[in-house]
Amino acid sequence: MNTRKQTTLAILLSMSIVVSIVEASLIPLLSISVPGAKLGLANVVTIVIMYHYSEKDAFTILMLRIILVGVLRGTMFNYPFWLSLSGGLLAFGLMYLFKKLKVFNMVSVSIMGSIGHATGQILMAIILLDTAELGFYLPVLFLISLPTGLFVGWTSNIALQNLSQAQDIEGL
Repeated sequence: MNTRKQTTLAILLSMSIVVSIVEASLIPLLSISVPGAKLGLANVVTIVIMYHYSEKDAFTILMLRIILVGVLRGTMFNYPFWLSLSGGLLAFGLMYLFKKLKVFNMVSVSIMGSIGHATGQILMAIILLDTAELGFYLPVLFLISLPTGLFVGWTSNIALQNLSQAQDIEGL
């Protein structure tokens, strides 16, 4: 991996960490009155990397973000960490699958990631809390996943275009 790519990925990782922490801190202020629901803006970075670089790079940055946010917020190996990890893994798996099918656009891939994240978190919460009734919350989260996934996908598309233009200008 060349130095420019490493530097760009490090900057994108830093951005995703900051966005993740800020978004989690602002949830009480920006609450859409649905517990556990948020836009997932840090996933813009994952999608941009997935489309601009590779799925492997996107997965690496995603895992680093989850771990580093867990360390920085003091939630490593606590409920929030496991919820984030399970949501991130299932979201990534679905995004990877739908991207590889080559019939879905970036927005559709993002929506699937949003649905996967909600599903992964609920499944982990069911396991951790031993409460199968949490599954009844999935339809609510799916409804929230559609507009949030749409927004993240749309934002990712714009960010990818800007990244590509900036790298064209710099001759990267």
